Amino acid sequence: MVYSQSISLKCLPRKLNDLTLQGVADLPISSLVEEVIVNGEGKLTSQGAITVKTGKYTGRSPKDKFIVDESEIKDKINWGEINCPIPESTFDKLYDKVLNYLSERKIYKFNGKVCSQEEYTLPIHVITERAWHNLFAKQLFINDNKPIHHNDSLLYPGFTVINAPGFKADPKIDGTNSEVFVIISFRRRIILIGGTEYAGEIKKSVFTVLNCLLPERNVLPMHCSANIGKHGDISLFFGLSGTGKTTLSADENRFLVGDDEHGWHDNGIFNFEGGCYAKCVNLDKEKEPQIYEAINFGTVLENVVIKRENGEPDFFDTSLTENTRAAYPLDNIPGALNSGKAKSPDVIIFLAADAYGVLPPVSKLTKEQAMYHFLSGYTSKLAGTERGVSYPEATFSTCFGAPFMPLDPCVYAKMLGEKIERHNVQVYLVNTGWTGGPYGKGKRIDLEYTRNMITAIQTKEIEKSSFHPDPVFNVLVPENIPGVPSKILTPRNTWENKLEYDDKAKILAQKFQENFKQFTNIPSQVYAAGPNI
Repeated sequence: MVYSQSISLKCLPRKLNDLTLQGVADLPISSLVEEVIVNGEGKLTSQGAITVKTGKYTGRSPKDKFIVDESEIKDKINWGEINCPIPESTFDKLYDKVLNYLSERKIYKFNGKVCSQEEYTLPIHVITERAWHNLFAKQLFINDNKPIHHNDSLLYPGFTVINAPGFKADPKIDGTNSEVFVIISFRRRIILIGGTEYAGEIKKSVFTVLNCLLPERNVLPMHCSANIGKHGDISLFFGLSGTGKTTLSADENRFLVGDDEHGWHDNGIFNFEGGCYAKCVNLDKEKEPQIYEAINFGTVLENVVIKRENGEPDFFDTSLTENTRAAYPLDNIPGALNSGKAKSPDVIIFLAADAYGVLPPVSKLTKEQAMYHFLSGYTSKLAGTERGVSYPEATFSTCFGAPFMPLDPCVYAKMLGEKIERHNVQVYLVNTGWTGGPYGKGKRIDLEYTRNMITAIQTKEIEKSSFHPDPVFNVLVPENIPGVPSKILTPRNTWENKLEYDDKAKILAQKFQENFKQFTNIPSQVYAAGPNI
């Protein structure tokens, strides 16, 4: 294969089909690493990973994300603060500006795909201003140059991601909210990104596209990790950032299907991606050996500080941001499933890091409770993680991924309920947050205990226990689990001041109820499945 170091858009027509640049070969990882170093975009660590800084934007910019208001999708999108419309004329002008900007610069190109299940495959063409963004795409998406043999009008011919971080929008002229923009055009099949170096925008904008297209094919898109046991049992892990989704799914006794995005169709689940995007703040070799060892040559480390004395990454240094990330291919994890496909799940685990210290560490949910907590998507935003946050704040993110769900959330919840019932899936809620008191008084539940709870769920050992209903949160709590002190299973027992526990539990229950008022198109049984006050 002949590799092209870079391509120029100067001589290219403005048509979308020409932008896909069919037939131009991708750079291999080694050449992209070399380009990153030569361009001064990043540095090598002692393990051969690339470390880069994303500047002022160290996370996603949700208020700068738009969907082009086009007739084909106008009545499908759940328009609002999350899914903001932008006129076609505004997009076209900005699109033309970005192409003119890139025409004067060296750019990089990657051709890949998402969705490991063949009939749902979506080709992805990524054009980037920076070599390291192209390396990121190559590590995260599926690298497979095999021709795609289908004529599906939904998925063919794919989407083109154009990433120009050096181009800053002018809100007064360009119709954006700031210099940053992430815009999806379903008619033109283009994702236009500018003004930000944060690579997660590439990954999550493609995920948003799938969350719009796949439900029409009776595929439930899910923001979850998945692994498989040695006896073929499948577990799904849903959870927001910081709840332990990646950590708990990377289990040396199980095989990883994928760490973040999956689809669930009639015959099983499949991974959307070919890589992992792991949060690596405080990454410890002893506690998370699989993730630690996966960070090697070609891995992209975002905002990770490097020790001057030995060139090793310092995962405990959060001077740039707490949102440090590592992007590496799935096969860097020992035993990961290269196929990215598995049967339907046996268990679903919702993860919540409750900083109020009142949710049970583990509880069993009915189908209706599963739909309720799926729509709620609860976790806590911790004090100190953001400027101005002095006390834990309850955070609700619909479907455990509200910023990436363009349809009415009830669409996804109903699909989940139908699949749980059809495949007889047991669902559990696991709290990886605090016990013995709230953040600042209690302590984080030991990772060892949480792993033992997860193991008990996966082996069905938990079903041998007696259960009692939690009087506030209306879920079933086990009496005992091997390797876990029975006292912590009922959180009220761990608090010295029981009345203070009651007050905090009531506050959180009220927040659940208040948040759930937004859902008007859901069965009454699901409403009744939430917390009691």
